[in-house]
Amino acid sequence: MKSNKNRIKFDEKSTWYSFSNTLSSHLERFVNYLQYTKNASPKTIENYSLRVNRFIEYIWDVDASEIKMMHIQDFRTSLIKQGLSPKTVNYHAVGLRSFFKFMLRNDVETLSPEKIDLAKIPPRRVSYLSEEQVQDILAAPWIFEKNPLKILRDKAILATLYGTWLRVTELITLKTKDIKLGESQFSVIWKGSKLRSVFLTQDAKEKLKKYILSRADDSEYLFISLSWNSYGQPLSRNTVESLVKKYAEWVWIKEKVTPHTLRHSFATSLLRRWADIRSVQDLLGHSSIQTTQIYTHVDDKYLQKVHDLLDKKQNFDKEVDIDDEIFSDNLFNE
Repeated sequence: MKSNKNRIKFDEKSTWYSFSNTLSSHLERFVNYLQYTKNASPKTIENYSLRVNRFIEYIWDVDASEIKMMHIQDFRTSLIKQGLSPKTVNYHAVGLRSFFKFMLRNDVETLSPEKIDLAKIPPRRVSYLSEEQVQDILAAPWIFEKNPLKILRDKAILATLYGTWLRVTELITLKTKDIKLGESQFSVIWKGSKLRSVFLTQDAKEKLKKYILSRADDSEYLFISLSWNSYGQPLSRNTVESLVKKYAEWVWIKEKVTPHTLRHSFATSLLRRWADIRSVQDLLGHSSIQTTQIYTHVDDKYLQKVHDLLDKKQNFDKEVDIDDEIFSDNLFNE
């Protein structure tokens, strides 16, 4: 007589639902959970699936109840030996944590996710540009480009990246209808299908207006290719990254410059002017304040200027407010 172990009656028509306890079967359920219950982004689902799959391929498709902590340790060691960075290895650990947490929530006996530690990562160094360097990049299309529409498009792209803190993915998916020329605010869909308000600087607003009014095509996308073989198509991520890199090199900036560098630069500039970090967090679209805190760095030159205020001799015949010096434009712009 066949055993009915791990088999659950599904309905009254003698249809049986076969339950498998292997890691791969739970991964399939986990992906469905992320997609249909959590409404996670396609990129999040892809990343989590990839990392859990690597673990399954490493230890084979075993029963969930057989997972031990040594499996995790050996897997982590194998990733390091393959040349993956500690940060990337941690991403795998986070994916496995979520996977095991999902199984436990669904009454599947397996390893406790709390046992999976994350490696200590050195503080992330944020690269950023001076305001003078940023202005050089923003002006570069007018200096180096010939095509009038391309000049307007590229100036609008650079000003929007810098003045709104949009991620590249958010930028290239913008549609012309998303921008109201008379308004300084619009909304984007970001991680987790959440709606985020975005604000335009006056400079970005003016450059977007000139670019949009110069368009004569019928493409729905805001930033499009102007090449003859792909005219009207939305720009790719690589195209925007190459564009920023190109203009940075053309104005003789030696540091590696990416769209994220512009995002770092504006965030750093605001925080140096004592902007509230919670407000900056909302503007950047960070879900965690810890992510925003990487922008609170200040360079040695700035620290030296603040420290030197202690050595300045005050002229008591003339009222001098140290705070006025700290907040002066010269201190922040140099």
